[in-house]
Amino acid sequence: MRGLPHKKLTTHAECCYSGYAVAKGLMRRVNQILRFAQNDRERGFSGEKSGGLEMLKEAEKIWMDGQFVNWKDARVHVLTHTLHYGVGAFEGIRCYKAGDGSAIFRLDDHVERLFTSAHIMSIEIPYTRDEIKEAIKETVRINRLDACYIRPIVYVGYGSMGLYVEDNPINVAIAAWTWGSYLGDEGLKKGIRVKISSFTRHHVNISMTRAKVPGYYVNSILAKKEVKAAGYDEAVLLDPDGYVAEGSGENIFIVRKGIMKTTPLTSILAGITRESIIHLAREMGMTVVEERFTRDDLYIADEAFLTGTAAELTPIREVDNRVIGTGKPGPVTQRLQDAFFNIVQGREKRYKDWLTYL
Repeated sequence: MRGLPHKKLTTHAECCYSGYAVAKGLMRRVNQILRFAQNDRERGFSGEKSGGLEMLKEAEKIWMDGQFVNWKDARVHVLTHTLHYGVGAFEGIRCYKAGDGSAIFRLDDHVERLFTSAHIMSIEIPYTRDEIKEAIKETVRINRLDACYIRPIVYVGYGSMGLYVEDNPINVAIAAWTWGSYLGDEGLKKGIRVKISSFTRHHVNISMTRAKVPGYYVNSILAKKEVKAAGYDEAVLLDPDGYVAEGSGENIFIVRKGIMKTTPLTSILAGITRESIIHLAREMGMTVVEERFTRDDLYIADEAFLTGTAAELTPIREVDNRVIGTGKPGPVTQRLQDAFFNIVQGREKRYKDWLTYL
């Protein structure tokens, strides 16, 4: 190319070595593409999109208060209390193709968090933990889904209106559908662009941050809309003191000089994928610190990534127009991402206790 220095290859050995290096690089890229394609299949990625977003692929049945109803018949009254006031509890869970069968990742932990969220909101779920677990498994089975996203939700039903109600029924529904990469397949491979939002994460005494509550996500939606309008993939929110909290629906990690940091459990949700990644990193001999860090700590990180049930482990390549590290997923991120997918897809037997097979 004009203006670029280059070395003329003059010997047979030099030509052979150059060809070998190019072929080796291409094979490495091909293997990466094949690995992500396999991950897509095992997550049940459908590839159907509308307006840049993956369309919701309807299943057949939804579990509602102990009975299965047709997908299109899963309806609630327009004056359902939670629809107006946002009080309830929900979970996001994934089921993966895992070897010869299908397996739900950390089902016990997700159901426990569902009950914890309800308890924080003074809601008594009218089912036991075991009943909810069985209902979740049966929802996947009856819809004949080998890989899917699962959404149990506990909500205050139709009855009285107003901020304080005593006798409204507590309803539970469980839906499951095929859902691929939340932040995009390309983002999972190459990393995403994020922006610090002008919206602040919840104060610990304004919203109970240990609970996963529908109404809390208004804060996340505002942040997400703001950064998407500016051309970014995802938002990062700061806590009330100005430290990095989390993404709109994900926990955040940075790596700098061999040390991995993540926000402590203050104003953030205790992510189950977050806890899994911390465990894996420490098992690999990495130093993991749970402490506050600033937005400029994020800017100068060697690597950064988001974790969550929907997002899985998604690399960050840019923050506020500042490239993170080399602008590509770093070695720590790639190693953890590979380990995570090996576990959820049943290829790592040491973590079989994290999987509930159907």
